[in-house]
Parts: sequence; structure tokens; C-alpha cells
Amino acid sequence: MIRSRKSGRRNVETAELNITAFMNLMVILVPFLLITAVFSRLAVLELNLPGSSTEPAKPQEQAFQLEVIIRADKIEVGDRNQGLLGVYPNTGDGYDYEALSNKLSELKNRYPSKTDASILLEQDIQYDTLVQVMDRVRIAERVDEDEQSVKRFDLFPDISIGDAPVTGGGA
Repeated sequence: MIRSRKSGRRNVETAELNITAFMNLMVILVPFLLITAVFSRLAVLELNLPGSSTEPAKPQEQAFQLEVIIRADKIEVGDRNQGLLGVYPNTGDGYDYEALSNKLSELKNRYPSKTDASILLEQDIQYDTLVQVMDRVRIAERVDEDEQSVKRFDLFPDISIGDAPVTGGGA
């Protein structure tokens, strides 16, 4: 049996690619993904390390250097060169942030050009406490009676953080 060559050839047709369903899927999927995507905004604070408090300062350079020391039982506000300016023991509700804000506002009125402050922490201080103190050191809020609104203004926005000096009593 001899077959002819014509019968061995098959009709080869070009296959048609139907991508309509895929395109419909993309038209729906891409906007859905863009709408539901979560665009997070990161807030970054630039922090500096404070200089060593044991370094002797030259007499002509003894400018005001604000230090806020967070201890387990109190918050101390002081000048690195002059010593303590205020001690705020814990109340029944925790740290006295309101008294701290008042003292920092008073210091800003006394030193209006000062923008930097050091926050020094004892070990095992809660992170939330650090954030609360940083907020009080950076910004103050005043209620404006006339406009019935809250006004915010900068206190000491350039913050440095570090370890608090160890107290002499030892625990």
C-alpha cells in the first residue's frame, strides 16, 4: 500500500490565541489591587546621641543644656551645667506629664533660641513613656479661648537620647 504524499500532509492552520478573558481579568484586577493597597506613611524623627556629661565644660561655653532624665519613680529636668531645675515625682496615675510640659514651656520662654534637648533614660523604662516625654519636649499645646482651638508650638525639637546617670543610692 502506497500512500500518496498529498494525503500525508495535513492542513496546518495557524492557531488563534484568544486572550480576551485574560485581558478582562487584568482590567478588573489591577484597579482592585491599586485601590486596596495600603500606602503607609512613616514618620521619622532624627535623634542625636548626647555628648558625655562627664566632660569638663570651658567657662566661656557654659550655655544652657537641657536634660530630661526619666527615672522609674520621677522625671528630672535640669541643666547639664547648673544642675536640677525641677523634679516631678510620679502621681497615682503615673508620670506627671502636665507639670513637665509647664516647666518646659517656662524654660522655652526663658531660652527662646534654644532648640535642642537631651532625654536620658534609666534601664527598663517603658517605650510608651519615652514617646510621651518626647512629645512633651518637642511640642507644647495651648488652648486658645477666643478661637476655641488648640494651638501647637515647638519647644525643643532637636532631641538626643541616651542613658541616665546612675544615682548614688544604688538600688
